[in-house]
Amino acid sequence: MVLTLNDRIADRVRRADYRDWRNKVTATGGCAQPIRLFGSWQLHHHDTNQLLAQLGGDVMVPCGNRRASVCQACSDRYSADAYHLMRAGLTGGSKGVPVTVAEKPRVFATLTAPSFGPVHNRPTTKTGKARPCTGCQGFHHPDDPRLGGPVDPGGYDYVGAVLWQAHAGKLWHRFTIALRRHLARAAGLTVREFRHHARISYAKVAEYQRRGLVHFHAVIRVDGPAGSTDPAPAWATVDLVDHAVRQAARSVLVVTHRPDGVVLDLAWGDQVDVRPIRASTAAELEDQAGAVSDARLAGYVAKYATKGTGARDTPDRPIRSQLDIDHLRVSTHHRRMIQTAWDLGGLGFYAELNLRKWAHMLGFRGHFLTKSKHYSATFKRIREDRRAFRAAEVLERLGLQVESVVVVNDWAFSGSGYANDAERELATALGERLRNQRQRTYAREGEPDGPVAAT
Repeated sequence: MVLTLNDRIADRVRRADYRDWRNKVTATGGCAQPIRLFGSWQLHHHDTNQLLAQLGGDVMVPCGNRRASVCQACSDRYSADAYHLMRAGLTGGSKGVPVTVAEKPRVFATLTAPSFGPVHNRPTTKTGKARPCTGCQGFHHPDDPRLGGPVDPGGYDYVGAVLWQAHAGKLWHRFTIALRRHLARAAGLTVREFRHHARISYAKVAEYQRRGLVHFHAVIRVDGPAGSTDPAPAWATVDLVDHAVRQAARSVLVVTHRPDGVVLDLAWGDQVDVRPIRASTAAELEDQAGAVSDARLAGYVAKYATKGTGARDTPDRPIRSQLDIDHLRVSTHHRRMIQTAWDLGGLGFYAELNLRKWAHMLGFRGHFLTKSKHYSATFKRIREDRRAFRAAEVLERLGLQVESVVVVNDWAFSGSGYANDAERELATALGERLRNQRQRTYAREGEPDGPVAAT
């Protein structure tokens, strides 16, 4: 007799160990691909080495994947961490960042990729009404698979697009250098003198466009030379930063070569958007002047950090062989980008770009969220604070003090994921229920655009 999925789910629920299994899944937040460990955890007295408490056996820990397409629960947690990291640098008052950062010159800048050929798009009016595609002059449905793809596939510069993507991180690095140079010049300072008067602090996130190329959204702030705790110099204004960002974006250039040796100049696209950030708790995202509210910008940016490539069913792990590419269920355009990255990665000239490793990311090799040293807290600190909070909860239940115990962990990897489809379905349902509970909690606390994962 062949059991249906519902029969297998019912059988799993009826087992004696179901409650214990469910508690383990709940502890991961409903992780879709948990890491299974076997071993023990012990608490010893700091002075006498007396065993105070222990836990042994099988445990599950979250996979920690950033992408919602892989694991919604871990993606939510990453988004929550990104939210708090971004907001601390915008409004201050937490993570060691003073509230005075909200008074400093700040802008929200978007830097885009240049054109490598006309693509199908869906422009809209200010009221949201669709306009004809600028490439084919037709109208596209929002889910039209042609969106983002080239109007003329044969004339689209796939090599240039992949090489631009592979150098996007270097373009950003050079942009930050150019930004300091332009600000220094505007203030009548040399670059060497600038660091004694001001510091540029930023946090940026990469987002894929429908055409498969990233653009960067960045919060840019001017601090005093000591960082977030230091007042910005009097000459630093939002208008000055706006002008410097645009000038720096236009001046950046990275030079590489095509496979045939022809020089290829890589630069930012013509579309550079810069908006002032206003200190406000108002509900609207933007005011009539186009300024962005810092009260909601953190959640707005954190959502970008968990997106994938924009390619349906694009692999979420590195491609290992040509056979993997042949069996991908993706659009023709994204397949061409992946194939181009794979082919270029096989050429010795591009060895340092390691393009085959990043073919599944369409050639993009950078981190999705990065920040300067003094912008705000780090992901590491946020996660350490969370672990310390959870540890303090356990010790409080046991009536122990942190200073009086030593924690001994002895765990070994025993597998990943769930045993079968019945467990996966149950875990998915548990994860969705936990997510809904978190969303209701944030709604009650008045943070509709905050993270969906608790910290």
